Amino acid sequence: MTDFARLLAAVHKAGVEYIIIGGVAATIHGSSRLTQDVDICYARTDANLDRLVRALRPLKPYLRGAPHGLPFEWSAVTLRTGLNFTLTTTAGDIDLLGEVTGGGGYDDLIDHTIDVILFSHRTKCLNLGWLIATKRAAGRPRDLEAIAELEALREETGKGEY
Repeated sequence: MTDFARLLAAVHKAGVEYIIIGGVAATIHGSSRLTQDVDICYARTDANLDRLVRALRPLKPYLRGAPHGLPFEWSAVTLRTGLNFTLTTTAGDIDLLGEVTGGGGYDDLIDHTIDVILFSHRTKCLNLGWLIATKRAAGRPRDLEAIAELEALREETGKGEY
């Protein structure tokens, strides 16, 4: 089970620049769907990569689904040479997205966020309109199933910002 508070506290404490997206963002907007991981879009500056590595290192990040013992170096170099990472940690699962399908990278998304207090930390969260758009662009069956609920929430709350 993922300890969302512990994961987000680690990245927040390290000063990581990130945006909550995916299932946790949907929950923030009122979705009743459960999620098993936290998805964040992270800024890809050298300083932020260093902060992200420092934040997660104590949680022993490892590639989710990879065979045990597969060599994996958790470093800024690894993050710089990759883009999107699905990781498991001692606090649970986290997906690090340098780029979001249908939305772009951190710099593209930052103007489409809202500020929320999550586990006592001010956090950027993708706004509802952009969350719907990125889920639609991803086109995965679970995302398509979530869109109907998110669109109903948008209609109910009047928060249709893009």
